Amino acid sequence: MHPVLFEIFGKEIRSYGVMAALGFLAAIVTWLWLGRRENRPDGFAADLGFWLMAGGIVGSRLAYVLANWSYYAAAPLEIPRIDHGGLIFYGGLILASLILVVFARRHRLPLWHMADFAIPGLAIGHALGRIGCFLNGCCYGRPAGASMWGVVYPAVCEPGQLYPGVALYPVQLLEAIGLLIIWLALLTAYPRRRKDGSVFALYLLLYPPCRFLLEYLRGDPRQTWLMLNVAQTVSIGLFLSGIILFVGLPRRRFEPAANLSVTVHPRP
Repeated sequence: MHPVLFEIFGKEIRSYGVMAALGFLAAIVTWLWLGRRENRPDGFAADLGFWLMAGGIVGSRLAYVLANWSYYAAAPLEIPRIDHGGLIFYGGLILASLILVVFARRHRLPLWHMADFAIPGLAIGHALGRIGCFLNGCCYGRPAGASMWGVVYPAVCEPGQLYPGVALYPVQLLEAIGLLIIWLALLTAYPRRRKDGSVFALYLLLYPPCRFLLEYLRGDPRQTWLMLNVAQTVSIGLFLSGIILFVGLPRRRFEPAANLSVTVHPRP
């Protein structure tokens, strides 16, 4: 756990910001790899990544600020400091999905095909972001008791101050491992898909149950509703959506390699 990795000219370089940047790069590399297999035009992956990551970060931060408004109302200068941590993933997923709809329409591409193309990059970016959470000391777990999985946080982190000398579940790393497995599963499924939308549906069938179960190990403050916290409630809704998509989507597959007229518009 190292919230601050090092300093350059007196400015702190925080681990959370570094891992978020690495997550962005990993997502771009994933989209580049998929795009080259499909003869995508140059710049397609970077264009997609710019808009999705921007939407994901803004949506995640907005959801976190709203969930902790009493703190940020008193410290508004902290609102843009994402390098300090403080993102709610599902908020970013929602806004990034809306941006993907606009992106697909702008480039005249089938929406569900674009969802299949985009979701593996999101998974690997999210995985590295969770490692950043671990290094930063946020999104920590509850006391692990006699479990061999416990991690003791230093006093420089919030969990180290709240639970001095107490081993906590490393839920951030457990989620990162789960996301890496999901990323590999999505990359394997993408070229083998029989219909557009099935890879995105697979993500909805894999990640929400993982998140739902790990929420029982979380030790940071959680908002609850009907005996479940908000993340668990959203996870149930997304999982059910995945079932509906997987069953209900028509068996139709778009082949971009056969349609090389797709162009990438420059960002403003």
